[in-house]
Amino acid sequence: MVELKFLGMDFSCALGSLSRGEFPEKDCLLPLISKLLGYCIVAASTTVKLPQILIILKHKSIRGLSVVAFELEVVGYTIALAYCLHKGLPFSAYGELAFLLVQAIILVAIIYYFSQPMGTKTRIRALIYCAVAPTILAGQIDPLLFEALYASQHAIFFFARVPQIWENFKNKSTGELSLLTSLMNFGGSMGNFMLIIASIKADSVD
Repeated sequence: MVELKFLGMDFSCALGSLSRGEFPEKDCLLPLISKLLGYCIVAASTTVKLPQILIILKHKSIRGLSVVAFELEVVGYTIALAYCLHKGLPFSAYGELAFLLVQAIILVAIIYYFSQPMGTKTRIRALIYCAVAPTILAGQIDPLLFEALYASQHAIFFFARVPQIWENFKNKSTGELSLLTSLMNFGGSMGNFMLIIASIKADSVD
């Protein structure tokens, strides 16, 4: 059988079965589906924050947006990406995080710009992130602390939603919050859930 590999995905088994008029076996199909789903999520992640960025730039306003919520997202993406890089995972596993982190940092920078003058606490949070993030991304921290940070990322993403929910409730309005970005975030979460299920099934087949 001629090997046909692309971006770490082996199509040989599946194409070989189809060429014989047979449906690919689970041990052949599930790993491929897992990889394909991972790359689809990576591709979709490249524009997740774009609608929110465009709305702010169009209206020149951050009305109704919680700065802390978006800052916590940046922290969560940083930890998750650093962990994936440290563990040497394939791009299909962390590419989404890389694109989301870049967009999230741009988004926070725009929010800072339209929230002038910036408060002292906001400046301090920004300086602390700029000082600590490179060390975390380089994996130059104690392994136990690294594991603890990675375990905390789910709580960070959860609590990142709370300030924005409270802001919406308090204002009785979503302000400049992008519905499309929120829906894409939800879709990404569901895609990640499906990816985890597919990966677990693929591993069980192995």
